[in-house]
Amino acid sequence: MLYRFDILSLKLLFRSISKSKMLEMFGYTAIRQLSQMIASVAFFHSSEYVLAVAIHGRSNVTLSSLLISKQYVLAMGCSFLEYFLEILLLPWLKEYWWISNTGLALVLIGEVIRKAAVITADRAFTHMIKVRHEDQHELVTHGIYRFVRHPGYSGFFIWAIGTQIMLCNPICIVTFMLVTWRFFSTRIRYEEYYLRQFFGSQYEEYSRRVPSGLPFIK
Repeated sequence: MLYRFDILSLKLLFRSISKSKMLEMFGYTAIRQLSQMIASVAFFHSSEYVLAVAIHGRSNVTLSSLLISKQYVLAMGCSFLEYFLEILLLPWLKEYWWISNTGLALVLIGEVIRKAAVITADRAFTHMIKVRHEDQHELVTHGIYRFVRHPGYSGFFIWAIGTQIMLCNPICIVTFMLVTWRFFSTRIRYEEYYLRQFFGSQYEEYSRRVPSGLPFIK
């Protein structure tokens, strides 16, 4: 009887230690990954707005420059939902730190590319596609635009996917990749139609020489 009691006591002790360790890891993992996610999202959108105001002036900028739409809020909601479900049901999935850190690196790379595009293009960069040619509207082909035609889209694409890799969200990694690629493939065709109208052969030559910056989009 005493032997059985000792075995039961040891099992309860090990189970208690294991549970406390799991709770400790859960807390550290969630705090780190969610903090990085919230900081990344907050910086991305606030800096977009600040740069738009700095370049175009407060009177010419609306809250749409925050780039927050209903579809975007829904996508981010699904991202957090997947994260919380998986960290509760499959906590080991979030412990691949080399994957999470790779996502963080992609977030930073995407942010740098995006902001380099905004700063280089200056007044030629707008959050809405221009359908009328204006005097100050020029074809930017220097700086980061020497390497990719749409670095702003490329940077956002990398940033968005990076956020989900950072959270180790396998479902949203694939979903974000497909949805953002489809969105930008449509937007690029629409935007380049007007760029060809505005700049003619100059843009044709530029588009043949410089890649779009997104996979499978010429």
